[in-house]
Amino acid sequence: MSFFESFSQIRGILKSIDLNAVSKLSKRVDLNKLMATVSKMDDADLAKMVRMMQAGAAKKKEHPPVNGDFYELDKTLTEEDREIQLKVREFMNNEIRPIANEYWNKAHFPMHIIPLMAKLNICGLTYQGYGCAGKSALLEGFIAMEMARVDSSISTFFGVHSGLAMGSIYLCGSEEQKAYWLPIMQRMEIIGAFGLTEPEVGSGAAGGLTTTCKKVGDEWVLNGQKKWIGNATFSDITIIWARNLDDNQVKGFIVKKDNPGFEAKKMEDKMALRTVQNALITLTDCKVPEMDRLQNANSFKDTANVLRMTRAGVAWQAVGCGRGAYELALKYTMERKQFGRPIAGFQLVQDLLVTMLGDLTAMQTMVYRLSQLQDSEQLADEHASLAKVFCTLRMRSIVDHARELFGGNGILLEYDIARFVADAEAIYSYEGTKEINSLIVGRAITGESAFV
Repeated sequence: MSFFESFSQIRGILKSIDLNAVSKLSKRVDLNKLMATVSKMDDADLAKMVRMMQAGAAKKKEHPPVNGDFYELDKTLTEEDREIQLKVREFMNNEIRPIANEYWNKAHFPMHIIPLMAKLNICGLTYQGYGCAGKSALLEGFIAMEMARVDSSISTFFGVHSGLAMGSIYLCGSEEQKAYWLPIMQRMEIIGAFGLTEPEVGSGAAGGLTTTCKKVGDEWVLNGQKKWIGNATFSDITIIWARNLDDNQVKGFIVKKDNPGFEAKKMEDKMALRTVQNALITLTDCKVPEMDRLQNANSFKDTANVLRMTRAGVAWQAVGCGRGAYELALKYTMERKQFGRPIAGFQLVQDLLVTMLGDLTAMQTMVYRLSQLQDSEQLADEHASLAKVFCTLRMRSIVDHARELFGGNGILLEYDIARFVADAEAIYSYEGTKEINSLIVGRAITGESAFV
């Protein structure tokens, strides 16, 4: 491009500029000196200047909406279920997103959100009767995803209360116990926790709990410790699983927070799910009346029924965490500019985004089918375990790529992604490690048990 061609283009660009803008510019710079400088430029510099001015004059490009549901699975929900999903999304965006980093950083739980969450009327969503909605496992999965998409800590709090605690009573309680506890838990008038894991017993819970129970008259005496028990610092009741000294079978108990011999101490210095209040529970000759023993919990198989149901929910949580990270990264790449343009327009960035979306979409379709199996009562341990393994592995990959796209900003809490990276580590480990869930699937496909 010659000097005269470049100068002609510059004149054309200047003519298209609003005269008021030129008047304002003349107050900031000496236009005569500016033009004198331009006249001394060589052809290459003039061409660069033309491209910059044309880019500046161009209309701002509109990017597509940020949406991690690439295959539009939410459109398969009924109109009523879709309304519930969007109501939860609105709650998470309006009530949780603005405070998520603050409470995560302080390692405190926002107690004020409990009555607000209660208004959503979503606790015990899949249970029939007792004030529960009797909805599908598919909708329950979408709700777990919506929560984890914004804050995995809140999703975990909800899953412990609605899934593990309420689920234990729903599956293992007597009719009288279900009729009393489930309606008030559904309304979140009382909050529940679930005590299975112990300081020295995590994956090996099926092989023998060290927390014991023994019936003495009309009471049961519990002794031992439980560790990593979410919600337990403030829960009204905690479901405690203990080994009966008389028959060596696992029993379940509804233990109230003011029970003598029950102590819950907050665990400090966590690097993940910091908003969740995990406790170390110590049971010292803790006496529980027979009426508070879960009447239909007679072995670890009954405990496993609860875990199978909730493990599917954890797979959905992994999808939510991954989706939240992907959407944060996608939005950031559209806004972050380097070399005069959004980084979303660079090939390496797009390659990472597509890799993340592929993983996310595979996860979504897997848990979608998992919930269909649950709704048709075909869900087996190995189905839930495979989803837990695959989805948490892919979730880790997604948050890792998202962190990479944020560059140095990715380690700052204000950009949110650092919280997702940390929380993903907890989701990866709880409700059965990758190794244990792999062995459950391996046993199912080979017929050989590799457990020690």
